[in-house]
Amino acid sequence: MPYETLIYETAARVARITLNRPERFNAIERQMPREIRAAVERADSDPDVHVIVVKGAGPGFCGGYDLKKFAELTDGDSSGGQAMPWDPTIDFAFMWRNTQDFMSLWRARKPTIAQVHGAAVAGGSDIALCCDFLIMTETARIGYPPARVWGVPTPAMWVYRLGPQAAKRLMMTGDLIDGKAAAQMGLALKAVPESELESAVEALAARLRGVPRNQLMMTKMVVNQAYENMGLATTQMLATFFDGVARHSPEGQWFREYAQEVGFKQAVAERDSGAPIAPHVSKR
Repeated sequence: MPYETLIYETAARVARITLNRPERFNAIERQMPREIRAAVERADSDPDVHVIVVKGAGPGFCGGYDLKKFAELTDGDSSGGQAMPWDPTIDFAFMWRNTQDFMSLWRARKPTIAQVHGAAVAGGSDIALCCDFLIMTETARIGYPPARVWGVPTPAMWVYRLGPQAAKRLMMTGDLIDGKAAAQMGLALKAVPESELESAVEALAARLRGVPRNQLMMTKMVVNQAYENMGLATTQMLATFFDGVARHSPEGQWFREYAQEVGFKQAVAERDSGAPIAPHVSKR
C-alpha cells in the first residue's frame, strides 16, 4: 500500500518503518499515526518478518506533533479539530486513537526497536517509548517539553520505563536528556556514536531475527502482560484526557494566545527557559 508519511521496507527478516517528513523534522500530522499502525500490522502479519525497526529520515527521529500551525491558529480550537466551546469527548476520541496507533508498536507480536538520532521529542518520544527497545546516538535528545505547559504524554510510558521518581522529574520539568543519560537511566538500551547507530541496531536485530516468531511472541506477551496488569490502559486513558485539559487550562490558553502574538518558536523558547509560565494566570 502507498504511504504518505513513511517508508516501509523489508529485508533479512526485518521490517523497517522510516518516518518520512524530513522537511518538518518528521512531525506528526493526522495521517502518520494511522500509517504507523498500518505498517506495524503489515509487518506483524508477514511470516517473513521477525523484527520491526522504526527510524526517522533526515536530521532526526521525530520532533513531535506538528503544533506550530495549531498554536498560531486564530480560528477554531487549539487542537485544530473543532470550534469552541471545546468538547473534551471529541478531543479524547482523537488523541486516544493516536495513542492506540502508537501502542501498536508495544502490542505487536514481534519485537520493535526505535533507532533514534537527532531528537525524539514530545510526540516523537511517545513513538520511541512505545517500542520494546530504544537505541540512541550519544548526542540524540529525548524528552517531553510540552509537559511544562500545553500537553501530557498520552501513552504515559515514562513511568513504566523509568519508575516514579525519574518519570516525575522528566515529566514535570519537560527536560531533554541525551542518549548517554538515557542509557544510564535505563530508558535506552544503549547509546552509541552516530556513526555506529546503524550497526548497533543491526546487531540487536540480527540477534532477535534468529529466534522463532512464536517464541518472540510468547516472551513479549509475558513481559507486556505484567504492565497491562499494573493498569497501563487506565493510566493512558487518564493521561489522554489530561492532555486535552492541559491544552485548555488557563495556562494552556495563555500559551496559545502568546504563540499567536509572538510566534510558536518564541513561545516555546520562553516556556522552556525555566522562568515562571504565565505568572499572571497562575495567581488567579
